[in-house]
Amino acid sequence: MPLGAQKAPIERYLSALLLCLALAQSSAANTPGEVPVGGKLREATLLGLNGPSRRLDAYRGRPLIINVWASWCGPCKVEMASLERLAWRGEQFAIIGISTDDYADQARSLLKKTNATISHFIDHDLQMEHMLGASQLPLTVLVDADGRILKKVYGARQWDGADELRLIADTFHTKPRPT
Repeated sequence: MPLGAQKAPIERYLSALLLCLALAQSSAANTPGEVPVGGKLREATLLGLNGPSRRLDAYRGRPLIINVWASWCGPCKVEMASLERLAWRGEQFAIIGISTDDYADQARSLLKKTNATISHFIDHDLQMEHMLGASQLPLTVLVDADGRILKKVYGARQWDGADELRLIADTFHTKPRPT
């Protein structure tokens, strides 16, 4: 049998394997019910952790930054202080946190330890985790005043740093305030 004839089944097998891996990876990247960038968030009731419960539509009318985190997530804890400092700057957007913890007491304990002042909520039945596509933590979602997702940022950032302030200003089409 010529060498080329033996190679073809192996190449076909590898091609099929790569295709299967690519399909599995792309389907795993999307969570059930995920709203993609450019899509509008659905209504949801947010259960308060360090304040009252609110409806998601209560944040309409100005841009919103949603940070999805968990108390067991080291990078989530690292970026929390920068989100607090960002909120203290008095920018023209709201900032909220969504905990994916299974137990609200663990999330509340972390918020108490860190003296959190921004509003944090506990995810109920994975509703926000799925809607935002939080397949990895932390996830920060920038949402326009009409509830449309403009950008999703996976991984911890220094949200009050120059690069992130520029990213926020560019996304929300505003001028960054001086640091």
